[in-house]
Amino acid sequence: MPEVKLNGNGRQLLDQLFDKWSLLVLTALCDRPRRFNELRQHMPAVTPKSLTTCLRRLERNGMVERVVVSTDPVAIEYRITPLGRTLETPLQAMLNWVVDRLDAVEAARSHYDDRRTRSEETPGAA
Repeated sequence: MPEVKLNGNGRQLLDQLFDKWSLLVLTALCDRPRRFNELRQHMPAVTPKSLTTCLRRLERNGMVERVVVSTDPVAIEYRITPLGRTLETPLQAMLNWVVDRLDAVEAARSHYDDRRTRSEETPGAA
């Protein structure tokens, strides 16, 4: 793989796009626009504060737009932007990779943990 040089802004953007909730929010919004509570139902473990912070960060980065919907009462809807939509294919590839490789990753973790446990039980072993 060719080396990619990222400056501080590039690393910050990667951190923000691939944090704990952003991937799930972007994936949900690629399907269709959603209101705040719909997103919370889609991700029950997220707190309202964390979701608000995530949405604001994605909006600031141009991935998501916040739209006021004229209903009674007025509603706020979040939508993926054209820029955010460009992430759909790589995000889907990454999520598919996780689903396809999770068993292998868990086996590697177990193997690592077993080795670590044995080396800690055996003084002088590395």
